[in-house]
Parts: sequence; C-alpha cells; structure tokens
Amino acid sequence: MLSHDRTGEHPRGDAGQLILLAIFMAVWLTDSFVLQISTFLATAVPLWVRGSLAGLLLIAAGTLVYKSHGVLHVAQGGKRLWTGGVFAHVRHPMYLGAWLAYFGFVLSTLSLASLAVLSVIIPFYDRIAAYEERFLESLFGREYAGYKARIPKWIPRLRFRGKNP
Repeated sequence: MLSHDRTGEHPRGDAGQLILLAIFMAVWLTDSFVLQISTFLATAVPLWVRGSLAGLLLIAAGTLVYKSHGVLHVAQGGKRLWTGGVFAHVRHPMYLGAWLAYFGFVLSTLSLASLAVLSVIIPFYDRIAAYEERFLESLFGREYAGYKARIPKWIPRLRFRGKNP
C-alpha cells in the first residue's frame, strides 16, 4: 500500500537507510580496524589493489548520487518524469550509488562481516525502490511503464556507439 506522501518515498525509507548505515559502519569499523575477525582475505590482496578499486567505486558512487540528486529536485518541482542524464541508464542511480559506496568499503578491507550486513542492506534498497516504482506508476501511468521497460532497475546496459558494418 502506498503512503499519502506526495513524494512517493517509502515511509520508513530514510530512517531505515540511516539505521542500516550506522549498523554497517559500526560493523565495518569494528571488524576492519579493531577485532579483525573476518578480514583474513585482505592479506591475499595487496592494499594498493583494494584501495584503488574501492576508490573507483566510491568515486562512481559519489558521481551517481550527485548527478541524480539535483535532477530529482528539478523534476519534482515540475511534476514530470525525468528520464535523462543518469536516469537514462538506470532507474535508481542514487540507490545504486549507495550500493557502490558500501561495496567500496567492503572491498577496501575485505570484511566478510560487513559483507553480511550488506546482504541485508541490498534487499532493503530493492524494497524501497519497488515501493517508489509503484508510486511512479500510479502517478505517470504508461509513461513510467514504458520507461521501466526500457531502462534497467539496477545494472546499466553497456551501449556502444558506432557505425553499423
């Protein structure tokens, strides 16, 4: 059931995201730097490799969140469905950005405990995204259904531009 919130956000979405972030960071910090119970895999992968890949994920995460956040405020002000920019590649770029940030932290220390917490966070984000999609379908009807059919929910499709042979 949809809430009466006109923005279409899940009623417990923001609180849930903050709680899960706090839990994740507590587990990641404690396991990675204090107890080091589940970070044994980190010895097999050099820090520069883990750090470089984690850094790339965090940059990608920040870019997705930044490029989608401002657009949403413009689109909401105009009450129209925004399908350009990062939304032309993935339907939930802010949430995907959050996932990438979490993965970046996990990758940096290879904490299996924090990966376990992430296995709860991902379905939570999927649930709030599904809620928001139901709202958008009720608001924009066929326009959103067409967008949903064209644009993947989480993993952008690789598209190569070039001339056909």
